[in-house]
Amino acid sequence: MPRYALKVEYQGAPFAGWQRQKELPSVQGAIEDALARLEPGPHTIAAAGRTDAGVHALGQVAHCNLARDWDPFRLSEALNYHLKPQPVAIVAAAQVAEDWHARFSAVERQYLFRILMRRAPATHDQGQVWRISHRLDAAAMQEAADRLIGRHDFTTFRSSICQAASPVKTLDELRVEEMAGFSGPEIHFHVRARSFLHNQVRSFVGTLERVGAGAWTPGDVRDALEAADRAACGPVCPPQGLYLAQVGYPEPVFDYSTSQNTRIT
Repeated sequence: MPRYALKVEYQGAPFAGWQRQKELPSVQGAIEDALARLEPGPHTIAAAGRTDAGVHALGQVAHCNLARDWDPFRLSEALNYHLKPQPVAIVAAAQVAEDWHARFSAVERQYLFRILMRRAPATHDQGQVWRISHRLDAAAMQEAADRLIGRHDFTTFRSSICQAASPVKTLDELRVEEMAGFSGPEIHFHVRARSFLHNQVRSFVGTLERVGAGAWTPGDVRDALEAADRAACGPVCPPQGLYLAQVGYPEPVFDYSTSQNTRIT
């Protein structure tokens, strides 16, 4: 059966997360339902990462097997038609090898987290950012973030219900950037690793926010990491503002220079 990779963008607010659930809306369930409109199901798709309720994606990647040999552009167009009006879009599709896997073939995941710093409630960005009413010191947060880069036991920054076999991970990048947003000044966290523990990024951001606010020092973050104790973690930030930004593979999956997926007629 032909296998297809799908690049998926979605807003997480209406969903109970990526993973299909029996009685709750999910992104996986929405795409599988759309696939069933194209070919008789049931369909089961696999994703590069299972995002939690309220978490968004700019570049989630999933794969599916279909009986018919689809033109990738036509497949993405047909799926988008059947996904309406849900906030889910297939922004690219490509046929891949039968043994290619969206999760197990991936070598890198990148996340983005947005904090909006203003006293007024968020309106246009509601549900898309974590709004806080105070300013943050980006330089202090970067100094603390540097303590987390590398290979460590991240037990402190791991959810108590995490199912990963080991808390040891290698964090390749944790970059803190202050920028001018349309709605006000924002802090962006750019986080990159091969794989992550459950709630690891939200634990990082919630802890670093305390450093930016002056309640913690960069040394406190180092001590929390070395404690290897979940109780030493700072607050876990809310899911609003977290985006699965990109998934990396050994070879490019979606060739935008030649793909029909980007064409406009």
